[in-house]
Amino acid sequence: MEDAQVVAALIRRCIAGDAAAWEKIVERYHRRIYNICYRFAGSGDDAQDLTQEVFIKMYRTLSTYDGTRASFMTWVTTVTRNLLVDHFRKGKYDRVTDSLDAAPAAQDEGLTLAEKLEDHSAGPEARVQSQQAQKLVHEALGKLSPELREAVILRDLQDLDYKEIAIVLKVPEGTVKSRINRGRTELARLLQRTYGQTK
Repeated sequence: MEDAQVVAALIRRCIAGDAAAWEKIVERYHRRIYNICYRFAGSGDDAQDLTQEVFIKMYRTLSTYDGTRASFMTWVTTVTRNLLVDHFRKGKYDRVTDSLDAAPAAQDEGLTLAEKLEDHSAGPEARVQSQQAQKLVHEALGKLSPELREAVILRDLQDLDYKEIAIVLKVPEGTVKSRINRGRTELARLLQRTYGQTK
């Protein structure tokens, strides 16, 4: 994952006014922040705007990061989530948490759950089936409640651990585990029902 000492050094240099250090932070975290924004905003343009806003907020509050409380990745995810929640509450993005379409393939901004499972050595027919499965997964994710969807995204698509998710969502770890389990169960039920209809 992240090399804590390298990140800590970058943060110190950035706070001291080193522009090159800030560029390295942006390079290191841009893809992950964009992915989170895209999964919640549902459009590339909105995700790019939100990503820029996240980086502005990060830059302004970088000196408040406390490495003894959480990893920098957890802090970054928390800043991102808080900004998305603020936008949702303001109504600027009416359906912030309702669209989880995959990022366009041309942008290749990270792998979705279905893409992680995809067999790239498979023939054209298998790839078509895999793309159909990916579409079904995203449609099913879109039907989960925002609480369950958010927990599943952070765990299964962003690979955060339970403790990090608890910090980001500001809920106990037990609640995180419960939401993830309920979300996965509901997702499996939706996929099973949808898959049965497509056969």
